[in-house]
Amino acid sequence: MTDGKEKKQTPDNPKSGKGSKKPVPAYKRNPINFLMIALLVFAGFMLLHARSGNEIKWSEFEDFLEKDWVKSIDIHDTKIEGEFKGGIEGKPEGVPDEFMVKFNQEVFGKRLNELLIGKDIEVTNVGPDIWMLLIAQWILPLALFGFVIYFVFIRNMRQGGAGGMLMNFGRSRHRLHGKDKANVTFLDVAGIEEAKEEVSEIIEFLKSPKKFQRLGGRIPRGVLLVGPPGCGKTLLAKAIAGEAEVPFFNISGSDFVEMFVGVGASRVRDLFKQAKDNSPCIIFLDEIDAIGRKRGAGFAGGGHDEREQTLNAILVEMDGFDTNDQVIVIAATNRRDILDGALTRPGRFDRQVVVPLPDLKGRLEILGVHARKITIDPAADLERLARGTPMFSGADLAAIINESALIATMADKESVEMSDLEEARDKVRWGRAKRSRVIDETDKKLAAYHEAGHAFIQASLDEADPLHKVSIIPRGPMGGATFALPEKDRNYYTKRYCQAQLQICFGGRIAEELFCDDISSGAQSDIQQATSLARQMVTVWGMSDKLGPITYEADNGMDGMYMPFGNEKEYSEKTAEKIDEEVKMVLGQAYSDAKNFLETNRENVEGIAKALLKYETLDAADVKVILDGGQLDKPTVADLLAAEQAKADDSKEETGQEQKDKEN
Repeated sequence: MTDGKEKKQTPDNPKSGKGSKKPVPAYKRNPINFLMIALLVFAGFMLLHARSGNEIKWSEFEDFLEKDWVKSIDIHDTKIEGEFKGGIEGKPEGVPDEFMVKFNQEVFGKRLNELLIGKDIEVTNVGPDIWMLLIAQWILPLALFGFVIYFVFIRNMRQGGAGGMLMNFGRSRHRLHGKDKANVTFLDVAGIEEAKEEVSEIIEFLKSPKKFQRLGGRIPRGVLLVGPPGCGKTLLAKAIAGEAEVPFFNISGSDFVEMFVGVGASRVRDLFKQAKDNSPCIIFLDEIDAIGRKRGAGFAGGGHDEREQTLNAILVEMDGFDTNDQVIVIAATNRRDILDGALTRPGRFDRQVVVPLPDLKGRLEILGVHARKITIDPAADLERLARGTPMFSGADLAAIINESALIATMADKESVEMSDLEEARDKVRWGRAKRSRVIDETDKKLAAYHEAGHAFIQASLDEADPLHKVSIIPRGPMGGATFALPEKDRNYYTKRYCQAQLQICFGGRIAEELFCDDISSGAQSDIQQATSLARQMVTVWGMSDKLGPITYEADNGMDGMYMPFGNEKEYSEKTAEKIDEEVKMVLGQAYSDAKNFLETNRENVEGIAKALLKYETLDAADVKVILDGGQLDKPTVADLLAAEQAKADDSKEETGQEQKDKEN
């Protein structure tokens, strides 16, 4: 990706300009390299020396001496080297003219003297090899000792300070991305325009700090990116470094904490020291909540807690910034509520940038950014896909584009079609479709009526989101699913919308009861969703006439204090009974309304169920045709399977014919 800026070609930039050659890397001649080479040469010499000559057994050596075949021998400490006489009659083929046999003076010395009596053999006593003895007993042990001393002590002292190897635990484990590698810009970030505008002044400060010093202004040194997982906090931090063309120090909060107390604080100091030496730069602390939790007594840990020491070190280092230090600290978290107050006060992470889930426009822009990397069909409607992905994060949308490319590739398509995008969306959110699962006819019928009940209420209620499609193909843990296609992003939930959602949740269970004369466990997730929504309506959103606009939501803590024995309810048992009664009343009313609605429209529900049994998947247009009294005219599942089988058979026949043509 390019950011539209032309970088100047300088002699210091080997990558600038066309046709420039990369410099040949300079390899350092480390003394340890020479030591390793010497050890290898010595090992090879010892191996060759041990295998010199042709070794024979001692019994064969005695036999050769008795037959008077030996001309001369050289007696060493551990071996005997000898030479055979020439022109020996009866000498076996393959026996060399020279030989070597292992020798031990204490074991074979007396026997050797007996064998040499009366033999015309030249005997030479060879003394020990002084050089080999010196190498084996002195040089090799000293070399190994020096090897250990160098690597364990001297080398680590150079890298880790006076503490040697143990000081390496205190070194920061950050990943440094130089400005030549910071290739992520704002062109790669979409869907968070407000956040990009809010951090633009940081980029301007890193580029021209004197511009801000002119009027005496102080740029915020700490920026806290807050948002749900996958919304682009890390990507935004990299884009800031890419736009400002400065180095980027990346480290996770968990990298500071080790098994040794004080290591985290040491790594913090080392990180900030290196950052100041490389300023202007950016320090990015990912998942800062791992070390930035609220401090307190109790089971959370006291003053000697490792995380608290690490947090204290960060606070001190951020206070130690001078006005001229061009170091910006960016942190990311999705748990703003648990961060310590000293970390978010003015002067530290005083600039908090919210990176929310993208809206409809943002999702469309994110899909467009990732769609540039794949070959997509011009007929594919990314806006329709964006409308059908509410509450999806940027990471989810990127996964959808990637999965669609994989699906199209497996189907041997030339480009990614809209059907691939929708299948990828369903796969990312709900799991892979289990088309090969064998389903009992009774279970299939039960699933068809269950989903027909959901789909009919979804398509009929004006307060609910429009129906997108309904399917009885198992996907993930579900035996079927009904999908909605929101026309807009909802920032608020009205009471009528919530009541419509409750009726949709109960539509499946009621349809089972009306048409199958039984109920199943397939409504488990529907009941959980309905109960959770009704309890929020009563206790959080104040939608109960009986209890009024009062929140009964349990607090997660009191001013950040640690509560070891859980949170106590802030209302009486009598109020709790009223809450339970009101939640039950809301759910009962929704169940009654949905049941009356389905009983009145039994024919429509049955028509959708029969169509699901025949086609397995229906889109919104198919459901509308059924509700209008029409007949569907499209291939069934059996027709599609037969067509695929015929296509596969034709392909095999063509391959077989081509093979026969080649053989002929």
